[in-house]
Amino acid sequence: MSAAADPALVLVGPMGAGKSSLGRRVARTLGVPFVDTDSMIVRQHGPIPELFRSHGEPHFRALERDAVVRALAAGGVVSLGGGSVLDAQTRDDLRAHRVAFLTVDRQVVAQRIAGGSRPLLAGGTDPVEEWERIFTARRPLYEEVSDAVFDTSRGPLADVVESIATWAATAVPRGTPV
Repeated sequence: MSAAADPALVLVGPMGAGKSSLGRRVARTLGVPFVDTDSMIVRQHGPIPELFRSHGEPHFRALERDAVVRALAAGGVVSLGGGSVLDAQTRDDLRAHRVAFLTVDRQVVAQRIAGGSRPLLAGGTDPVEEWERIFTARRPLYEEVSDAVFDTSRGPLADVVESIATWAATAVPRGTPV
């Protein structure tokens, strides 16, 4: 993968952490474009729950990988789908970018995911328990790729946006020679 001229600011984290909503606001604050890989997939291929039902998760992950490559090349602020970090090549590609890991408490995410149509939470079990299982499994990957961690559970959204934007203005990707 060839990195964009300027490294992207990439937001990773579990479902419900606020990657899309915060990403839009951070991009506006920084005056750069915003790209959401899940939105890219929906625009090109249709609703994600339908993709899972019709074609399965492996097909969705291939579409996701393609979206990640295009989004990173575009630069700006990029919100990755929660499972993007499962792909080893994506994790490798993220070394050339600034990566913020957004976390969220279980109690807060319960309100954010209530009534949603997230295919990985639709298995008939308690959605919050399933979210926690998925987050626990993926957390080491989020930590592996991230340069900084921001909790989105409390405080005014504007404070979280400002914290991320301030950090991004001075952050350099992990792989950058000093």
